[in-house]
Amino acid sequence: EIVKPTIVHKTVQRKKPILQQQVVHKPVEVPQVQYIDEVVDVPVMKQRHVPMIVKQQKTVEVPQVEYIDHIVEVPVQKQVQVPMIQKVQETVEVPQIEYVDRVVPVPVQKQVQVPMVQTVQKHVEVPQVEYVDQVVHVPVQK
Repeated sequence: EIVKPTIVHKTVQRKKPILQQQVVHKPVEVPQVQYIDEVVDVPVMKQRHVPMIVKQQKTVEVPQVEYIDHIVEVPVQKQVQVPMIQKVQETVEVPQIEYVDRVVPVPVQKQVQVPMVQTVQKHVEVPQVEYVDQVVHVPVQK
């Protein structure tokens, strides 16, 4: 914490000294003033340049708007008398349709399950007999 020194401004009135012609030497104790330095931290003040806003006048060219009138012929509105329509109610007879139900016997179909025959091929090995002919000479007796 920084202790701020207090500055006291006082105006002191004193009497005008009277000077005497006689000088007498007399030993007197004169109080001496002793100065004691006290170090006080003073906060550092930084100076900064703050930009200053200056307003300057500037010439600006503003484009001018030119209006060109275009004349368009507008057709004249004609008034036409329209005949008034009257609505007349007319009674119309609408024929009614009558439904007559008739009972008709429908034959009942029976479902019968028929077994399905499936043919399966089976390979069977059949042993073959082989005949070998031998010619034998038999003597004929006469």
